[in-house]
Amino acid sequence: MSDFLPGLEGVAATKSAISFIDGEKGLLSYRGYSLETLAENSSFEETTLLLLDGELPSAKELVGFTAKLRKNYRIKYHIREMMHHFPATGHPMDMLQTAVASLGMFYPGTECLTDAEMCEDLNYVRNMTVKIIASMAPLVAMWEHMRAGYDPIEPREDLSVAENLLYMFSGQEPDPLLARIMDVCLILHAEHTLNASTFSALVSGSTLATPYSVISGAIGTLSGPLHGGANSRVVDMLKEIGSAANAEKWVDNALANKEVIWGMGHREYKVKDPRATILHKLVTELIEDRGSSLDTTFETAMKVEEICADRLGHKGVYANVDFYSGILYAEMGIPADQFTALFAVARSAGWLAHWREQISNNRIYRPTQIYVGEDERDYVPLAERG
Repeated sequence: MSDFLPGLEGVAATKSAISFIDGEKGLLSYRGYSLETLAENSSFEETTLLLLDGELPSAKELVGFTAKLRKNYRIKYHIREMMHHFPATGHPMDMLQTAVASLGMFYPGTECLTDAEMCEDLNYVRNMTVKIIASMAPLVAMWEHMRAGYDPIEPREDLSVAENLLYMFSGQEPDPLLARIMDVCLILHAEHTLNASTFSALVSGSTLATPYSVISGAIGTLSGPLHGGANSRVVDMLKEIGSAANAEKWVDNALANKEVIWGMGHREYKVKDPRATILHKLVTELIEDRGSSLDTTFETAMKVEEICADRLGHKGVYANVDFYSGILYAEMGIPADQFTALFAVARSAGWLAHWREQISNNRIYRPTQIYVGEDERDYVPLAERG
């Protein structure tokens, strides 16, 4: 009989060359490049190519890829009209999952997904990847206006993914510092080994489902509060605390009552999440740039982190990526219920890299189970049952 490990914890389900985590040291790397290096020097577009191809692109390759992305920002009017019929109260993640799934009807492409062994058509893989990644941010920004009863703002092909995302949200020229912070946030969320949504993408991809179905399924998995929804809850928590002066009492009460402190702890890390460290630095940079005009939420957050490190550090519980990302998004004017959708925009790069890796040497997932039900029984006719 096979061993049963709830949640498949510690079970190696695949081999991958895409990213690596050392939770004891707080290290995360993409294709061998440290996250700190990429956040400091790269862009979301370049990082996406690195994840997909395994190497940093040449200048010509990056220019070509960026141009293709920008030419695909626009969404066909059929999809826009479909979105007009969605209820205004619909959650952005439900919208995004539905819209991405519908892309397969308007941008068909199933070639390459007919061979049970592997898919080696790199043009097909690249075209599908460009279409999906280019569409994600515009769909999220479009919904912000459409659910309020307004027409969406048209994308601009002269802007990067991060810049265009902010522009389509506000209709204003993106603030350079906030655009850079958004670009770093996209890099930080782009990939994180075999998490729940990435595993969902692998399972779907192993059936040779279309990439639209693969990404739609991954979005659904990410929407769960135990995976992608924590950053909005951090913002709600900090608003509840109110100020840095209230932080210590609030944290101690939460710990005494065994309540969740959102944004603290991660299954993979025994030290501070390296993504949280980078975001913390961005918060500091933003404070230095904006000074007292910033919301007091930043001050409250840093005090909560300080107290939690004191109370929980010996257990290996420190701030994770969700702790500061939501605060930064809020400073950009993005509503809290859109935070997880932004997570999906970034993670689409990692999902598609894993999809490509899966179909290049495919074997359908079919894990086993341990049966704990009844032994074989005789059927009792309905009239004879008590």
